[in-house]
Amino acid sequence: MKTLKMTIQLKYYAVGLIYLASSQAFTLPIGAKRIPNLMLPRIMGSEDLPDYGTTSVDVDKHRLEKKEKWARKELFGKSLLDQTITELESDEEFQRTLQRKKEIGSVGMTKEERIQRRRALHSLGIPGFNKFLADKLNSNGRLVRKDPEVLQINIGLYCNQACGHCHVESSPLRKEMMTSETAAQCLTLLKNAPSITTLDITGGAPELNDNFRYLVKMARALRPDIEIIDRCNLTVLHEPGQEDLVDFLKENKVRIVASLPCYSAENVDSQRGNSVFDRSISALLALNEAGYGRELPLDLVYNPLGAFLPPQQAKLEEKYKEVLDENFGILFNSLFTMTNMPIKRFADFLHRRNELKDYMDLLVRNFNSDTATQLMCLNTVSIGHDGKIFDCDFNQQLGLGIGSTGINEGGLSVFDLDSLTDLISYDIKNDNHCFGCTAGMGSS
Repeated sequence: MKTLKMTIQLKYYAVGLIYLASSQAFTLPIGAKRIPNLMLPRIMGSEDLPDYGTTSVDVDKHRLEKKEKWARKELFGKSLLDQTITELESDEEFQRTLQRKKEIGSVGMTKEERIQRRRALHSLGIPGFNKFLADKLNSNGRLVRKDPEVLQINIGLYCNQACGHCHVESSPLRKEMMTSETAAQCLTLLKNAPSITTLDITGGAPELNDNFRYLVKMARALRPDIEIIDRCNLTVLHEPGQEDLVDFLKENKVRIVASLPCYSAENVDSQRGNSVFDRSISALLALNEAGYGRELPLDLVYNPLGAFLPPQQAKLEEKYKEVLDENFGILFNSLFTMTNMPIKRFADFLHRRNELKDYMDLLVRNFNSDTATQLMCLNTVSIGHDGKIFDCDFNQQLGLGIGSTGINEGGLSVFDLDSLTDLISYDIKNDNHCFGCTAGMGSS
């Protein structure tokens, strides 16, 4: 091959790779196109280029995700309620449950599912929870209450969604809501309980209760140091009248714990309703824009789709962060994996599929003794929308109140106490649903 030899003074030469030559002989094949000498800034050493070379060479896979597609600003102010009600009207399983509730009442259904769990355990040769706990821990099986650290308030069962796993059985059809009088008494108890470090506000969709903002503002004023948690379903941010909700939460430094049972649209929508995934992503982007996931804490919650335990929390959190960041640019702090409790709506689901026995067996087989010292009933006080007091949110939905003599029979109210420390002498109530809190990494 004939070549042309030439000497060049080349300081900068960039075509994918950068070559630097100074008074060196450079051989260029005849016919090759000459690249003009580019007067670029001084080439830096590799130690000054921390990101150079990190871009994947698979350029065919590079994508520019348009955040505007997922931000969906047009959703804000548009309600999900009508869609949820329409879906419930056409949901045969929901309608059968509703009819059964009309026939035997809420208490009757609670007793019915309790018997079903008991029969499942009996057929497996498994004793009641107390006896099981005593055998496993070589103790008397009695859970001992500690000074309260968490005050959890369920301020209403009204919700713009009707999720398949919901142990509270919330929906737009539930009208039970906490009154301002009850909310005020909850704040009085909070003020008189210095051991409380966390106020956990839940529902339903708690933000749709008229007293939600009152509770948050007053709690922040009474206890500037307290951690306030909003158990948020994310889609509530789009509801009419909630357009300023993100700003309100940010202003009051509220920690958001939000439900997102998967990072795929198909799984989320099958469990929580059509278009919920798109709305959830839109809401998370709005929260990120306000500083959540960075300056302010934003946590996500995973619930299994069916009768199985959650994956390992650390590994699933890593996967969530990878997918949500890569696909949507979403950041969050932590992921909590929760075991589905075999009560209420999920218990109905298991019973219809003839999976209750297998699920109870799964929970018992995966008993984790480490959870026994971390159970929420040990240091949590749970208050219902009507002011009644419970050991946990699950007991609340089953009507097993502190001091009660049976399901929704008697029990203490917020108006019976001067201080939450008055509860220290009461035994913790447990039953066969408690296996859900001791399986795997537990539930809360």
